[in-house]
Amino acid sequence: MRVLVTGFRGFVGHHLRLRLAARAPQSAFIEAPFDVTDRDAVDTVIGNVRPDACIHLAGISDPEKIAADTRRNWSVNLDGALNIGESLLKHVPHARMVFASTSEVYGASFHAESPLTEHASLAPLNPYAASKAAADMALGVLARDGLQVVRFRPFNHTGTGQEPFRVVAAFARQVARVEAGLQRPVIEVGNLEGQRDFMDVQDVCDAYIDAIAPQIGLQPGTILNLCSGSLRSVRSVLTDFLEISGVSAAVHEDPARVRLLDVAVTRGDASQAHRLLGWEPRVPWSRTLHDVLNDWRNRVRA
Repeated sequence: MRVLVTGFRGFVGHHLRLRLAARAPQSAFIEAPFDVTDRDAVDTVIGNVRPDACIHLAGISDPEKIAADTRRNWSVNLDGALNIGESLLKHVPHARMVFASTSEVYGASFHAESPLTEHASLAPLNPYAASKAAADMALGVLARDGLQVVRFRPFNHTGTGQEPFRVVAAFARQVARVEAGLQRPVIEVGNLEGQRDFMDVQDVCDAYIDAIAPQIGLQPGTILNLCSGSLRSVRSVLTDFLEISGVSAAVHEDPARVRLLDVAVTRGDASQAHRLLGWEPRVPWSRTLHDVLNDWRNRVRA
């Protein structure tokens, strides 16, 4: 199987490469660097490669980069996804496309008390989520024309190599720096009261790989939530890191780190992914925390 992956140099792309090599060593992981916003370049690559599957990870998610160039956010996250989808439909309509959306597309819908299923309304609250929601819906329209796309909406996922604009990595980095004597014993935080469904990036990658297996029959446009089903407060994540490391540090709320349009609880239902793919998260949270902290220990000392 020839698997074209966009965004292969990113956090998830790195782990996807490792998981695909471990689970499907006979597959060809195709790393073709191209600008997804360049429609002609996308068409040339897909026309030449003619992949059996395409896992579309490329996108902008860093809030600072998005704030600095909102138009670029829309171009990459929306137009890039459309370019990939249209080119696949043109050259290899049989190819399975995996689109990495985000649970953030649900936004204000998270105010509901029960876990959200894939039928929940899209109500994004920030430019990143809005661009992903637009791409999600646009690919759903292409699915009606035959695009074999699966739209994944993963909840918070973390792991080694993640950049510190994500909360788990941000905490691990600071704890590692305090431990190494590179930072005074104060952890700068945003809102600690939110509750999130966290999981390991390796489990997310496994779902993407499951979806491109030839024996898996999924309807074009299928939507799948990916989540663990377990809620953890953001505060508990920091507490866990401090306990694991043995670091004693004060906690200081930095107004610059507080998200104005934050959602109190993000709770999802991944029963459809379990039913259609047999997927469930397998990496213990304790292992994820140790992996992330050890990764940052190495990075801050490098």
